[in-house]
Amino acid sequence: MTNLTKLEFVALDIMGKNYLSWILDTEIHLDAMGLGDTIKEGNESSNQNKAKAMIFLRHHLHEGLKIEYHMIKDPLTHWKNLKERYDY
Repeated sequence: MTNLTKLEFVALDIMGKNYLSWILDTEIHLDAMGLGDTIKEGNESSNQNKAKAMIFLRHHLHEGLKIEYHMIKDPLTHWKNLKERYDY
């Protein structure tokens, strides 16, 4: 099924080719939406803000990554997993 919502920037490629630009774009957008703290250690973000951040993060992932990480509900955990996978 085609994604009907327009992306703010290019989704993270499953091979991670655009990881560095993706994390910069993601951090900027999350900060602009008031959700930047959700991906920082020791955050005390509300469950609602964490859910908004996860929706945003998942929206900007390759479909294969969405499937692979479908059980993760915490944006910080998701952020760390992607960093561990792609940040060499």
